[in-house]
Amino acid sequence: MTEPSNHSGFNRRQFLRAGMFGGAAAGALPLAGPAPAKSAAKQSVPSFEFDEVTIATLQAEMKSGKLTARSIATKYLARIDAIDKHGPAVNSIIELNPDALTIADALDRERREKGPRGPLHGIPVLIKDNIATRDRMQTTAGSLALVGSVPPKDAFIVKKLRDVGAVILGKTNLSEWANIRSSHSTSGWSGRGGQTHNPYALDRNPCGSSSGSGVAVAANLCAVAIGTETDGSIVCPANANGIVGIKPTVGLVSRAGIIPIAHSQDTAGPMARTVTDAAILLGALVGADPDDPATQTSGRTYVYPDRGQDGLREMPPMRIEGTARNKGLLPDYTTFLDHNGLAGARIGVVRKLCGFHEAVDKLMNGAIDVMKRQGATIVDPAEIATLNQLGDTEDEVLLSEFKADLNAYLAKLGGAAPVHFLADIIEFNEQHREKEMPFFGQDLFLKAQLKGSLNRKEYRDALNKSKTLMRAQGIDAVMDQFKLDALVAPTGGPACLTDHICGTHSLGDSATPAAVAGYPNITVPMGFVFGLPVGISFFGRAWSEPTLIKLAFAFEQATQHRRTPRFLATAEAAD
Repeated sequence: MTEPSNHSGFNRRQFLRAGMFGGAAAGALPLAGPAPAKSAAKQSVPSFEFDEVTIATLQAEMKSGKLTARSIATKYLARIDAIDKHGPAVNSIIELNPDALTIADALDRERREKGPRGPLHGIPVLIKDNIATRDRMQTTAGSLALVGSVPPKDAFIVKKLRDVGAVILGKTNLSEWANIRSSHSTSGWSGRGGQTHNPYALDRNPCGSSSGSGVAVAANLCAVAIGTETDGSIVCPANANGIVGIKPTVGLVSRAGIIPIAHSQDTAGPMARTVTDAAILLGALVGADPDDPATQTSGRTYVYPDRGQDGLREMPPMRIEGTARNKGLLPDYTTFLDHNGLAGARIGVVRKLCGFHEAVDKLMNGAIDVMKRQGATIVDPAEIATLNQLGDTEDEVLLSEFKADLNAYLAKLGGAAPVHFLADIIEFNEQHREKEMPFFGQDLFLKAQLKGSLNRKEYRDALNKSKTLMRAQGIDAVMDQFKLDALVAPTGGPACLTDHICGTHSLGDSATPAAVAGYPNITVPMGFVFGLPVGISFFGRAWSEPTLIKLAFAFEQATQHRRTPRFLATAEAAD
């Protein structure tokens, strides 16, 4: 939920970024500020047997009997205590699931008696604290105003995770309210959780709003995690923390049960250390949900352009082991993992999304050379003609939808929540200013509260304009013009310093076109600047996840840029 500072009216990096970065333990008081960086010396972090482990490896170890779901969960919980709460204390997890080991035990029994349900059986997953769970964990979006609220049921994607046998290990911190409270917010901070820190340099920001999910995956505190995005909130923390993030087409993954910002742009998505694991997790999340009409046709077919000629193909199913569990088949995105996936592809470089940092440009040019060597045809530049024409339209859409969508979410909580409207939350924040607003205020909440209904012409015109500019006249137009399979640009720059006084700032990013269009965006590591990760984004038409996964996987395999973080106090002086 971030927006490039140079492409739109008010800075969604400040607007939604404020809600992209979170803190840790439930009920914790906000921190006074980032811990001082004494030197670039590596923290004393013990080695961990699951560093960079993949889903496939964990499944093989459980199949052999060397590991169990319980032993895996236990080891991750110990690692969380050592790294997240102590030691470097990256503070990525806001709450642990008190039933995690009980769930793991049940899944171990089921494996022995019936076999595994599928590739996520017994795999530890962390989810963002704006995703509802009907269990003993909270769902608060990092806000003290929602502490004690009880969702009526699991979010649809949580049910999907439980159905495939994943172990929900806990919830991650985030930028409070997914970074839509203040235009001067600090990413990765929430009133409930405090400040999350970047594991590559602890004084650097993890970006957001899915900051906790990004840091937890990067620091090897889980196998995979779930984030959510409105404009940059998956891809920005993936970029800053050196991992893979998939922001799906809006409607591919259900939003029901997720504390909203704006229904025209919101989506959940996978965050992982490899494209393979992200693809496995995406397949588990996809499905038609009666509570989210946008999902009714998603996942059945997908757009797979062939040199610019769109075609619809059926999504291959992922066969689920066992007889009693074959009620439904998961879409299998791993069928698109092709080491030669770049060969013959036509890829356009959006140069107007480059140029904000010379070291990032150098990495981008190196990435282009790799894609050429892998057989891709590069169209450079391939500009989105409407890139700078959004003006304040996205702001109008987001603020209007936020008020309407949040009030609708709170209404579903009924009497199970201490607040019932956005106005109540504004009042709560004022009454608890010391804990909720010690660093930044709620100017965006106040602006949203002034918005009228979604029947207003101003809103409807803004929505139509933003979609037209970024879809038909934007991404679709340039892809048609050059017969492209995908567009690429740097996901963002190296992580900025965490600053509670001036708030989060960034040099640039590329999230907005795909975010406003509601189109898919996948980021993978592209290299490092002063020891800080930088990613490259592959984005394109609606429902083109298979194409983007194929391209991103081939790039990942050809480059292997992912590195385990070293938990430095501050960034290195030189690369």
